[in-house]
Amino acid sequence: MIRMRHLMAALGAAALAACASAPIHYYTLIPASDNGTPAATSPAHFQFELMPVGVPAQNDVPQLVVRQGGQAVTLLNGERWAAPLADEVRGALSVDLSQRTGAQDISGGVAINGKPVLRIKVDLRRFDSAPSSYALIDATWTVRELRSQAVLTCSSHINETVGQDYASVVAGHQQALSTLADQIASVAPAMAAGSVPSACPSP
Repeated sequence: MIRMRHLMAALGAAALAACASAPIHYYTLIPASDNGTPAATSPAHFQFELMPVGVPAQNDVPQLVVRQGGQAVTLLNGERWAAPLADEVRGALSVDLSQRTGAQDISGGVAINGKPVLRIKVDLRRFDSAPSSYALIDATWTVRELRSQAVLTCSSHINETVGQDYASVVAGHQQALSTLADQIASVAPAMAAGSVPSACPSP
């Protein structure tokens, strides 16, 4: 009996050691500075304030959440976001929007006098990940020009094909957010001029 206790204790210690040694991989959605996205050729005549991004409750965890089959989801303890997902999404959109428009994100800072300010709010209704299949975001977003209070509200449904590894899934979400930034950037100049587009950008 004593020998069995020693054996069980040894097996338990080995299991704990295996768990402790399992590597944890961290991912970011913020694009690298050399991601190949064409930068704006000149500074914009406006600035923008990107508000905190809303994310679905089931994704608001440190781990990557992936779908398995129709309804099941799995939290991957060894695959994690480098920062809270809402911060990762906001950081990625801020970089993408600045690159595309040449405008400065003044969130948390001081606005430049004389330049119109666009307040941008993005809420993700879905942020789905399915390895070997897709990375999908479903978003509603609003652009408001603060002086005139001109406002445009749109929805975007963006689906990217991804490979089986988790890095490919993250890259798919990066591309989906890049496409979302393209759509927002396409209406920004008109909104800054106080002119609301007659229609939202095409998906």
